[in-house]
Amino acid sequence: MGGDCKSPGSAFEGSNPSRNWMNDPNGLVFYKNKYHLFFQYNPLGDQWGNMSWGHATSSDLINWQELPVAISYTQTHGIFSGSAVVDYFNTTGFGTLENPAMVAIFTDHQHDGQNQSQSLAYSTDEGITWQIYQGNPVLDLGMTDFRDPKVVWNTVNEAWVMSVVKPHEHKVCFYQSRDLKQWQLLSEFSNKNGTDGVWECPDLFPLAVDGDQRKIKWVLFVSVNPGGVTGGSGTHFFIGDWNGNEFIADDLTTRWLDYGRDNYAGVTFADAPDNRKIYLGWMNNWDYAKDIPANPARGAMTIPRELSLSMIDGKVTLLQNPVKEILGSAIGDETFTITPKDAKSGIRYSNANGHLVEIGFDPKTKEIYLDRSGAWYEIDSTSIHRAPFDPHEKSFEIRVISDTGSIELFAAGGQVAITDLLIPSTAAYRVTPF
Repeated sequence: MGGDCKSPGSAFEGSNPSRNWMNDPNGLVFYKNKYHLFFQYNPLGDQWGNMSWGHATSSDLINWQELPVAISYTQTHGIFSGSAVVDYFNTTGFGTLENPAMVAIFTDHQHDGQNQSQSLAYSTDEGITWQIYQGNPVLDLGMTDFRDPKVVWNTVNEAWVMSVVKPHEHKVCFYQSRDLKQWQLLSEFSNKNGTDGVWECPDLFPLAVDGDQRKIKWVLFVSVNPGGVTGGSGTHFFIGDWNGNEFIADDLTTRWLDYGRDNYAGVTFADAPDNRKIYLGWMNNWDYAKDIPANPARGAMTIPRELSLSMIDGKVTLLQNPVKEILGSAIGDETFTITPKDAKSGIRYSNANGHLVEIGFDPKTKEIYLDRSGAWYEIDSTSIHRAPFDPHEKSFEIRVISDTGSIELFAAGGQVAITDLLIPSTAAYRVTPF
């Protein structure tokens, strides 16, 4: 959009693997000047199955090099979602202080669906080859659904802290460990009166409000499916405090990370430089992920986003914006100013293939919207996605990041995000304001 927006040539074209099925990002970690992206991957086909951890690396978050499968499924178990850390203090004994191990913490899923537990694997060659820990599982409650461990070194606890979900109970469980092997339950967080759908892929992390390190708040991401704000899968979050034992939300208001159809299961990178909090999500929706044509890959990731908190209108507000590394890349990147009028106003994208996308602001409903109905497959789905936003009659900016088969909108400094897949097109788009 806004020109030929084909992704720059790389082995991980446009944030998707060269072939086969991909879903949740896993094990996002920065180590030795490289960002590591592990992800749910089917090495044998372009539909969900044979869940393993694929692997790609990048030095700039934009161009990715796909690597061999990191952790493969077995005859009895799939390698479901989880996280990765670098064990710099060698708490596990898997590496050394001079050569710390990269440790993956993942959900071991029995193929018969009878059990999900948390297990470890480790690598001492920067994630190329992996050894399965012989003491697995390290956390097993004997449950059929208990998954998606997100582990970080928590400076409040001075220990490893795991966020992991009991999906059908709408609970995030917090565990603590000194060595990643023995885990102690700290507390559970729930919002049973909130959104429908099973809870998945939690992530708990601190951010400074307006960059002031004296004002730290904690953010808890929880993905839900179904029950997303536009239907199908989506991600909501809570803002609150962490006291080393429990997460205490400021309130239980349902806040949506993204008002589009295609941003799910996202989590943040561990150990990103300069204390940046960088997020990556799966750009798809479980409502129709299996129906999106594969060519020959099926599945992609969102553009990496930097997260921050700011006090706006007396409320602590989560902001998300494309990472700075996108500047100067070959990906479409355009910013427009919207001045509220009595009628709708915005921009339209159209191309020679007859595809049309409209982005605008509706002053009557006070909503920013993205209408992809003119560039969508013959797949049943909502195509007009709306985010509530009141600019208080002031002008504001909308930034649009576009690729061959996707569009990601960021409004008002990152207060609003809308992410949608489109029919892929290499034809140049013409931009027309209205």
